[in-house]
Amino acid sequence: MTQPERERANKAVVSPDLARARACYARRAWKEAHDSLSAIDRAAAGDEPTLSVEDLERLAMCAGMIGRDDAFLKGLERTYEAALLAGDHQRAMRAAFWSFMRFQAMRESGRASGWLTRCQRLVEGEGGDNVGQGYLLIPLVMKSFMSGELTVACEKAEQAAAIADRFGDADVLAFARNMQGRSLVRLGKVREGIALLDENMLTATTGPSPLITALIYCGVISSCYEVHAFERAREWTNALSDWCEAQPELVAFRGTCMVHRAEVLRMGGDWSQAFEQAKRAATGVSGMQQPDAVGEAYYEIGEIHRVRGDVEAAELAYRTASQHGTEPQPGLALLRLALGQRDAAASGIRRVLAEARSPISRTKLLPAAVEILLAVDAVEEARAACRELEETASRFETEALGALAAHARATVHLYEDDAQAALGPLRRAFWVWQKIGAPHAAARLRVDLSRACEALGDHEGAKLELDAARAAFAELGAALDLAALDAPQPGPTAGAAHGLTQRELQVLRLVATGKTNKSIASELFLSEKTIDRHVSNIFTKVRVSSRAAATAFAYEHRLI
Repeated sequence: MTQPERERANKAVVSPDLARARACYARRAWKEAHDSLSAIDRAAAGDEPTLSVEDLERLAMCAGMIGRDDAFLKGLERTYEAALLAGDHQRAMRAAFWSFMRFQAMRESGRASGWLTRCQRLVEGEGGDNVGQGYLLIPLVMKSFMSGELTVACEKAEQAAAIADRFGDADVLAFARNMQGRSLVRLGKVREGIALLDENMLTATTGPSPLITALIYCGVISSCYEVHAFERAREWTNALSDWCEAQPELVAFRGTCMVHRAEVLRMGGDWSQAFEQAKRAATGVSGMQQPDAVGEAYYEIGEIHRVRGDVEAAELAYRTASQHGTEPQPGLALLRLALGQRDAAASGIRRVLAEARSPISRTKLLPAAVEILLAVDAVEEARAACRELEETASRFETEALGALAAHARATVHLYEDDAQAALGPLRRAFWVWQKIGAPHAAARLRVDLSRACEALGDHEGAKLELDAARAAFAELGAALDLAALDAPQPGPTAGAAHGLTQRELQVLRLVATGKTNKSIASELFLSEKTIDRHVSNIFTKVRVSSRAAATAFAYEHRLI
């Protein structure tokens, strides 16, 4: 019996066992469908397969969904060979394409290239306009996207989508639209890109194959996190979690889902649940997940340990993340800063900033960079990092990114003792984190609001902000932040009654050497306007009206 004849026979007469297996596949009972189809396959007499090409494809997909990589790849190879024999070139193309995708994800470039060549040969053999041309465009889209050639990626994704739409291929259409939306987001066309991704997600669970659906979910969520579109990321992460939970036998991509879930829970303040999700992703899920998922899970574990104040556990988690290929910054640098290891923190953040090239990758680092660089008095570097963050926030126009930029600017103002200028950005950033539902970020802002109020003489307002921050930290279990609140704060010299800040003391000592405001500004890397304000504050606090009198005060009170 020829293969086409066997295909017709399989379609004409379906055994009860095969009917049940297909029904399991339809309802996404992946393991049950896999075991049933495998049993039918094993029962075949001699070289006469009882599974059609379509059922062989189902068997391969089931293996992929339950995380059996070897069986998945072997099943795709069998599907490819059977489809060629049956003259079903479109299914053979699809099998070759998926083999390429999987080997590429496993970083086995040689085998990936071999399968892509097979797919290309089939497309060329078909001649004329055919759906395989859409398959061949997808690797080019991915390469352009990863190399930062985003306009090219958009154009090729649009071409692939048009081909898929013309031939009714749901997989290529969904994947191409997803990559087009992600490219638009990275290009700074965030609203347009997110809108396309939202539209893409509406059909993700009904049209494409389950593997494409999982890839689309992960891609959308990653893009949302890249531009700090946290509310949208939370929405689609919850949808991904629901999709995974509806398929209890699903293993593939479950680890990635857990990492995203952990990020959402951590931001929302549920650190215990976030830790459990990250721990399961790091140690409890095997199979066909993205290679970076384990490293990303350990980074999340490190972040949770850091804010909880478990220093040794955080160190170990960051180290393990690094071993799995995930950059442990900026978390590790922030841990060093909290431990008072300022130079180590600065070295770490400078190194990773020098390596990061794209605006997207740098947005994760810049808020921490501003905080760390100011701690080592690298004010010009901090200002440059702040300006870059503001420019990126202006380009991508997401609320949370704007809040990060506003907080960074306020931090610089506070460093320069310009509390009045800091208040507006602090209030704006606080409102955003309150709206998004990020209690830790909001509480940290309240600490800075307290500093600003205190500097402006509003002692009652400062206490209210600080009490609210303390209560939030206590509820969250943010031991590191609570310890920072209780640590001795920099301020006037012990026992002195003049009330000068550390910066004002620094300026007074330079005034006493006879330097002008302009030269002091140059030496401290501050604006002359800022120095003018500091000198005015000094005069008011020590009750003098001239530089000579201020110098005399400094000598009299042994401040020099």
